[in-house]
Amino acid sequence: MLAVDFTSVVVAIHVMAVVAAFGVTFAYPVFLPYLRRNHPQVMPAVHEAQGLVSSRLIMPGMAVILIAGIYLASKLDVWSEVWVTVPLVILLIIGGLGGMFFTPNERRLTELARRDLDAGGELGPEYAALFSRVAIVAAACSGLVLVAIFFMVAKPGA
Repeated sequence: MLAVDFTSVVVAIHVMAVVAAFGVTFAYPVFLPYLRRNHPQVMPAVHEAQGLVSSRLIMPGMAVILIAGIYLASKLDVWSEVWVTVPLVILLIIGGLGGMFFTPNERRLTELARRDLDAGGELGPEYAALFSRVAIVAAACSGLVLVAIFFMVAKPGA
């Protein structure tokens, strides 16, 4: 029988929460532009689904990441390590963007898509501009997730 200590379990939960919270976001750049181009009529539902994923998966996952990270950094006394500080700051930035940028803009994208599709069947320039802005910030957040993973795994400065 394998012996596993509690700290190892918390590390595993921490990693699982990262995968659960952010994994789907890496697929957005693949399927969102495809759906927008080939099936624009589904975009209101897609943006609603993004909000659902955010509220039921990403934000709770971030809470688990934070709680497990706080436990681990305290238990292992590594708060002063750069490989702890950088991912923590990244998590806080992404969490802030979730509430202040993504949530309101995904709602606005839903509204704009509905308005445009009801008016003429095509997504308009206001929708296109906001879609692009959200995509750019989302790509930056995905890059930040990768940076955080690098710091947590490589532990530079340790």
